[in-house]
Amino acid sequence: MSVETEEKPKTIFLVEDNKADIRLIQEALKNSVVPHEVVTVRDGVDAMAFLRQEGEYANAPRPDLILLDLNLPRKDGREVLAEIKADPMLKRIPVVVLTTSRNEDDIFYSYDLHVNCYITKSRNLSQLFQIVKGIEDFWLSIVTLPSQ
Repeated sequence: MSVETEEKPKTIFLVEDNKADIRLIQEALKNSVVPHEVVTVRDGVDAMAFLRQEGEYANAPRPDLILLDLNLPRKDGREVLAEIKADPMLKRIPVVVLTTSRNEDDIFYSYDLHVNCYITKSRNLSQLFQIVKGIEDFWLSIVTLPSQ
């Protein structure tokens, strides 16, 4: 006897202020074989409100994966990462920093804050699609994510 369960779509939380990058990342995820939804906010304050289900985000789903830009308005991505990893309710959500910064200090600081992965965005469209596909394959298909 086999029991088939319908897999719940994964929630990818994209924290990115650049509209063009949002569109490209969403486009790259369109052909995903893993059922998912992409939820986007464009600054660090909204990111933390979403994650803590505050205000307009009171019914926000818990993300399965966070794609975080470092250079954000209102609250920097580094501050967002520090708050996520210091919060017992949020710290197990995998965070992938996806940024244009190649600054060694940003890389060291992000890993000091227990980022799960640091990826420098490519300005080459084909490479960016390949990067996003790699993130999807690894984080949504290969790894086992915590349920809560």
